[in-house]
Amino acid sequence: MVPISGSMPSSSPLPIPSLAPAVREAAHRAGDLALPYFRAGAQTAAKLWYKGQSSPVTEADIALDTFLKGHLSGLLPEAGWLSEETADDPARLDQSYVWIVDPIDGTRAFASGHPDWAVSIALVRDGRTVLGVLYAPAHERLYEARLGEGAWCNGDRLQLPGSGHVPPRVAGPKPLVDRLERRMGPVERLPKVPSLALRLARVADGSIDVGLVSANAQDWDIAAADLILREAGGRLTELDGSTPAYNRPHPVHGEMIAVASQLHPRAIGAMRA
Repeated sequence: MVPISGSMPSSSPLPIPSLAPAVREAAHRAGDLALPYFRAGAQTAAKLWYKGQSSPVTEADIALDTFLKGHLSGLLPEAGWLSEETADDPARLDQSYVWIVDPIDGTRAFASGHPDWAVSIALVRDGRTVLGVLYAPAHERLYEARLGEGAWCNGDRLQLPGSGHVPPRVAGPKPLVDRLERRMGPVERLPKVPSLALRLARVADGSIDVGLVSANAQDWDIAAADLILREAGGRLTELDGSTPAYNRPHPVHGEMIAVASQLHPRAIGAMRA
């Protein structure tokens, strides 16, 4: 763990490379907390309930959220906090640095025994992700990125090639995939990845060419994976071409597309047509 004692003024540069190992360790430890509740191909061993009408929560989500809030806040006491499983505190809006966390991205998959779920941790400064870590325990894959320094998966550098697969491999909600295919031509349809963060990370590692995202994704779904994709040579944008900004009063986004930078103009043009 990297000791960071006391708070530091927001104008001070953070030693992101020094902080990164501690965040990586936190993601691994959170995954270790979740795995005893996960049953591959079967219903979770965790207690399960619902927020609202249809959003599942398990005791594992809460346990990981509690652990990560305490651990990450200890690393950087001045940072605000935004998480799917914590009541929102508007005080985060006054902070330069904010941790944006989804303790289990893909809770529905986790609860049903599907392996596509992940621990997502982002450190955001002034609306922009500067450090992102995404850990998929059931796949034993850890993605990470630091702003301006690159992205990795299990220690291997991620770098998207200049040209993608033909036809492009596309994953996302069926209505959006249908729209893309009507306007861009034949695509290879991949199964929808239930964890949105993992869907974006798989664009970054080149196993998906185009990842499509429905409206109403939250900051915690995308903030870490956005940086991983960008540092690997890809782009995540809304369909008007704008890049996501984080830690706003309402941390919700519109329809989005994730794709290698070289393919972005053609793909976003097809979605807008």
